[in-house]
Amino acid sequence: MKPRQRKQYFRNMKRSDDSEREKRRKRRRLIQELGEQRIPYLSPADPGFQELWDSSYAGLALRQSSALPDGLHERVQSALITFQRCGCLLRDLVRVRDRDVFTAVSRALVGQPGYTYRYLDTRLFTIPWHCEGEEGQKDEKEKPCCDSDLRDACKALWELNQFFCSDVTQQTNARGVKRSRSDTENSEDTPGEGMCEESVKDRLLEEKQEKEKKEEEEEDSGQGCSHSSPPSSTPPPDVAGLVQFNMTLINYMDPTAMTQLKEEPYYGMGKMAVGWHHDENLVPLSPVAVYSYSCPAEPKNEGVTEKDGEEQSKDKEKETETEGEGTSKEELKKEREGLEKEEVQKEKACWRVGLKVAWDIHTPGLALPLQSGDCYYMTDDLNRTHQHCVLAGDTARFSSTHRVVQCCTGTLDYIQKRCSEALENLHTDPEKNTKSLKSLLPSTLQHIEDIHNEVEFEWLRQYWFQGRRYARFCSWWTKPMEQMEKDWKEMERMTQLLLDVVEDENTAQENRRELADVLLNALTDRQQHRQTWRDRCQSSLAQALAAEEAPADRPYWSNEDPDMPLPFDLSEIISRVESLLWRM
Repeated sequence: MKPRQRKQYFRNMKRSDDSEREKRRKRRRLIQELGEQRIPYLSPADPGFQELWDSSYAGLALRQSSALPDGLHERVQSALITFQRCGCLLRDLVRVRDRDVFTAVSRALVGQPGYTYRYLDTRLFTIPWHCEGEEGQKDEKEKPCCDSDLRDACKALWELNQFFCSDVTQQTNARGVKRSRSDTENSEDTPGEGMCEESVKDRLLEEKQEKEKKEEEEEDSGQGCSHSSPPSSTPPPDVAGLVQFNMTLINYMDPTAMTQLKEEPYYGMGKMAVGWHHDENLVPLSPVAVYSYSCPAEPKNEGVTEKDGEEQSKDKEKETETEGEGTSKEELKKEREGLEKEEVQKEKACWRVGLKVAWDIHTPGLALPLQSGDCYYMTDDLNRTHQHCVLAGDTARFSSTHRVVQCCTGTLDYIQKRCSEALENLHTDPEKNTKSLKSLLPSTLQHIEDIHNEVEFEWLRQYWFQGRRYARFCSWWTKPMEQMEKDWKEMERMTQLLLDVVEDENTAQENRRELADVLLNALTDRQQHRQTWRDRCQSSLAQALAAEEAPADRPYWSNEDPDMPLPFDLSEIISRVESLLWRM
């Protein structure tokens, strides 16, 4: 085992905290620089909209609803409504700045069987696609893991995913040569027009820090912590060929049901359903594809293409001039102002996606209205260099956000292999039915204790905190999590065996100290994180949820439980090991 791997789990958690502190520092500096001012932003009706899109937001592509194959809209929209009707769309209880908050939107994760997505200290567990030729997992009674309606809904989303995989690849390839030249000529290492030098220095410093982290992680596996995807100078193999989105995050929000939505603070764009952010934990330079469905049917408006913003503006000016013949300049001005206000109100009634260059107060923002059935793609490095938000319209809205999630440590297959690695060091005597540790090498035992903590805090407690809510609709994860809990109990037994070795006076003194250090570090971390999860489960927000949605503090047991080799509260054992180390 690599020496640097042993503290990977907690190092990643610290990195997530550091990232949040850095974001807060930048946000404070940005607000201080702005003062009472607002940064300008452009919408399709504004002159210069298309030029701004081409120069500063070239990685954004809009696909109008007519671009989708016949019948796909109907199947996808029916699927989204099915998710809502079944009660599958739930608000997540996430961790922001060391406190739990509910997301404004309700969500569900659909994707590759056995995959997960981790954001803001919360792990979501996929409801499987149920794609063609795949029956899905069955329970002990040989029943499918989902009912027929939900299976059909998941299959429709898989069809949309297949369309996006193909269409995004075609769109990206079509502009590949142009994009390559543009990237060469406009390297972000040089301060660009509208980019303050301080922003560039920050970005270069970030890239340097990420490069150092990447050198540490090239051979090690991370824990899928919540931080922005690291920069990358060359696209990974997946992105160079056919895009393979491995999951979609379904979002639903009804702004009329929300008592309070925050105003967008920098540009005055309006009410935000989702604040400014980068999408987290994605394969570097991978695209994101979003399907938008507003319901009930919104008033018919002409769709906005990438090229018609200024044309609409010019046409309106001509119409105003024609209609204004024979009227005074003052009346003409009032009429024009009235039309502009009407246009702004019409745009704000639509759902919109807002974009900005990250931590830059000079480049104007972009607000793109979305008609029901429209799709947009964020390609190239747009998700890394820019931030986006979702601006609420007047009607309820679903979105299906397809992504290529970095899943090297976020799949069931991965964690099952990790469990097997740990349990290989446990020997069972078939005659005496006793158990012992095969190896007492400190590095081996440290590796096992790291896996033990990963299983408990990144999988079991995450599942029982929120993941098990979906067991009512889909039983796919039930069996695997039951088996994982059995494996974890065996790891508890292995920790107890290590404690026996450490407290055995016959153990060699030098080796005994090393083993005691390994054990003390593992137990201290475990005790701390158990308390953190207990606090989260007992928070006022968690307690306010209905019983079927409320977080469960599991695994939990009384200290006298005969089935458990060690107590839940480890403070007394930690004191014993500390005392032992003092005496050595």
